[in-house]
This record gives sequence, C-alpha cells and structure tokens, in this order.
Amino acid sequence: MSIAIDFGTSNTVITRWNQATQQAETIKLPGLSSQLGQNPPLIPSLVYVQNAAENQVKVGQAVLDQGFDVKSDPRFFRSFKRGIGADIQGFLPELDGQIISFEKVGEWFFSELLNSLRQVPLPVDSLILTVPVDSFEAYRHWLGKVCQSLQVEQVRMLDEPTAAALGYGMAEQELLLVVDFGGGTLDLSLVRLDSSSGKKPLGFILKWGEKLFSESSGQPVKNARVLAKAGQNLGGTDLDNWLLDYFVQTKKIPKTSLTTRLAERLKIQLSLQKQASEVYFNDETFESVELGLSRDEFEKILQKNQFFEKLDESMNQVLQQARRQGIEVSDIDAVLLVGGTVQIPAVQSWIGQYFDRSKIRSRRPFEAIAQGALQLNQGIEIKDFLYHSYGIRYWDRRNSRHNWHKLIQAGQPYPMEKPVELVLGASLENQPSIELIIGELGAETGGTEVYFDGDRLVTRSLMSGQTSVQPLNDRDGARSIAQLDPPGNPGSDRIKVFFEVDDRRFLRITVEDLFTNQILLDNQVVVQLS
Repeated sequence: MSIAIDFGTSNTVITRWNQATQQAETIKLPGLSSQLGQNPPLIPSLVYVQNAAENQVKVGQAVLDQGFDVKSDPRFFRSFKRGIGADIQGFLPELDGQIISFEKVGEWFFSELLNSLRQVPLPVDSLILTVPVDSFEAYRHWLGKVCQSLQVEQVRMLDEPTAAALGYGMAEQELLLVVDFGGGTLDLSLVRLDSSSGKKPLGFILKWGEKLFSESSGQPVKNARVLAKAGQNLGGTDLDNWLLDYFVQTKKIPKTSLTTRLAERLKIQLSLQKQASEVYFNDETFESVELGLSRDEFEKILQKNQFFEKLDESMNQVLQQARRQGIEVSDIDAVLLVGGTVQIPAVQSWIGQYFDRSKIRSRRPFEAIAQGALQLNQGIEIKDFLYHSYGIRYWDRRNSRHNWHKLIQAGQPYPMEKPVELVLGASLENQPSIELIIGELGAETGGTEVYFDGDRLVTRSLMSGQTSVQPLNDRDGARSIAQLDPPGNPGSDRIKVFFEVDDRRFLRITVEDLFTNQILLDNQVVVQLS
C-alpha cells in the first residue's frame, strides 16, 4: 500500500491510495490524530520524551490529551521540524543521559507514525514524503537516513508545493501557482502539467527495494514541470509568537505554553470573525486577564514585524523567475492556497493584490499536499531544478575571510547535460593531497537563521547580501578529493575536477590527475541521501 506523509511544523497529514475507489483518502490514527472532529484529521507535530534511553515517547494528540505540552518542560518538543538540519544556536536538553537533537526527535516522530499505521493495521510498502522548497541537503540527508531505518520497501520525496498542485488536480498545459503557507514555512511553486511518452523513474528516490510496482506500459506519462519556486522559514508559529509578544507587553502576561495556545486560538478566531477574545487565568495570583484583539490590530502587529514585506520578497522571486521564461502574471491560470496560514484574511488579501480573485482557490488547504504526493504512484513524473547553488570555499584575501565561489547555479535543471570543470594546482611544496570544501549555498536574497530566544525556537531573515551555506563535506576524512603521487608543487595545474548533478539530485565529482593521467575519483557522490 502507498502512504504519503506531509510532515508539517504544526500538523502532519497522512494519506493512502484506496485501490477500490481509485482515490486518495486521509487516515485518522487512534491516539495520534486530533479528536476534535477536525476534517481532515490532523496529527499535531508534537513529541514528549518519556525515556530517551529506551526510546519511549508520546506523539501527536496524545501529548495534548495527557497534558504533556508544558513549554518549560525540556521533554516537550514542538516546531522541531525547523531545527532539523539547521545550525542551531541554543541549548539542547540532556535527557536520561543523552543529548537530544531535533533530528532524533523527528526520527521518534516518524517511527511512531509508522508503528501506529501498522497497528490499524495498514501494510506500508511505498512511502512518499514531502519537503519544503527551501530545505537544504542536510534536511534531505536526515530524511534519507530515517527512511533507511524504517521497514518500508520504497521511499520517495517530493517538494510540498508540487505535491499540492497535483492534489488539487491539474488540467493539461494548465499553469498553476501554489502558495503553501503552513506553521513553519512559506513555499511558492509555479507548476505546469505536460504529457510525454514512455516510462521513467517517478519522483526523487530515497530508497528502492527489490520489489517494483507494476506500471502499465504504453501509457502517456504526466510531467509536473516546476518552472519557478521560492521559499523561506516563515509560518503560523511566527505569528503566534508575535501575538504573544504583543500581549506580554500590553497585558504583562508570562510566556508559557498556555499563553502560546491562547495566542494561536486568537489567530484562528480572527480568520473567521473580525473580533476575538480569550481569557488568561493566573493560577498564582488568581487574577483573570482578558485578551482581546481585532483584525485591524492583528494586521498592525503583522506590519510591525514586516510580515508583508517578507511575503512580497518570496512572491517577487517567483515572478522574476517566471518572467525570465516569458511568463507574466496574467498567464497563470490558478493560484492554489495550501496550509493553515493561508486562511488568514490578511494573507488572502495580500494574494489578491497580485491575482484576480476568480483565480484563487482554497478548498483543500490541509489535504492537498499529502494527497497530491500519492500521484507519484499514478503515472506522474516530476521534472525539477535545483533551488540552491553549489560552490567551493576559498580564501578571500581582499576581505581576509573565507568566501564561496559558485560552480552550479540555482535554477539548473537536473540531470545536468554537461559537467562543470575546475582545474586546481598545489599551493605548497611536496603537497601530498588537495582538499576541497563543497557547500550548498542559500538563496542570494539572504536566507534564514534558526536560533533560540530564551527557550523559543525562532527564525529570522539574514540581512541582504548575506548567504546561508551548508557545507557538504567539511569533516575529517571527507575534505580530501585527491591523493597526489608524486606530491604536487606550486606553479602548474595538477588536477581537473568535474562536477555534475544526476537524475536523483546527487552531486557527483570526478577527479583526473593531469600529471599521471589517472582518474583519482570516478563519479563519486559528495552528498548521499540514501
């Protein structure tokens, strides 16, 4: 059976393909899914660690039902998706003699989801996972490692906005802009559905077992062609924190898990009505504080935090990419809204400034991603491009610091038709080897930094001109790309390096020794996701 998981910062959705009805359907897991009659059933992305040494945890709705969501408790984790694969500045707790990383918390969460699926019982042969557009290789690498430990035959991965476009349903040649705005990320993707003949491997494969799914031959393959995309770490969690900061200043309430939930409730209320209120009861002073807010006041808080400027940044990035391909705003057939944050009226008004309201659709904000991901098993091939650039680190003598030289530009379709060449020489006498640090470079518009504000995991945009970088091989034993025999000396070219990205989005290098004419590395993977 095929299962798709849309792992969100705030909530997670799981869907399966029903062979009888030939449709995708959302799964409700006892104890994990919300019991509040939500449609679709959502699984809160929460983890409480009961015993780290024995891998005993509670996840999802069970954390709320048993009162484990106490913000000050180091065993309680929320919004942990943001910390996976990021350089975190702050304290990570030691529980039961172990330092707990966000990667470990995420692994526990996925394991519990799959265990619960099998208890329903539901056999899981094929798993499709969705990822944010702006995710670095570190996040995808973690996802690949988690998949290897899961008892699943096949695992594939797909960008969340592309999955959403498939989930809404696409007509041939239709040009769609997906605005995926959830609890932790804003992702935009411009997608077109084409047709081609023949069969190719579907999606981006993380794990592929011996048992292959049968596919009908001779049928046209639908291609979801990604034309432009942009993303940033901005979501509903940030809005909750801004609201809480406002009431901390104006009403002098403390920052706790309770007041954070009250802020979130106010935000949700204001999506349905123009005025909202909640009551905070201080169990120490026995005083009640009314927290009231109007939509106008809410929008002023958003403006103060430069919310709409951040939205414009991502939208302009996508539209600029589209214009380079001759696509104007008027050419876009529909705008699909996905995620809880798109339900905020101010967000919908912002989108309405760019597009005619008749083109904006928001009927499936929660299920579209997970259900669309299942289309990978129904004859959909994804044609994509690199969202980030790849480069090498060098010493910038003018500024007396390390800098990065781009080798493969963002926007490069993969697989690459022709590798990029780089010629290097020795810098020291009798140099025994040549080292090279390869990195994945964030968007030129800046990037995002993840850090701690007290015990709150938050993000902020980097200043213009700064680029966030994720080194791919900056560790012992991985930096050396060539052992020189005989040793090299300055003054002449010694090695030629070929860089390319294959059809599975792996960055590979080939190294040729120009002195001995030997191949030192042959199509070596720099970053391995599986």
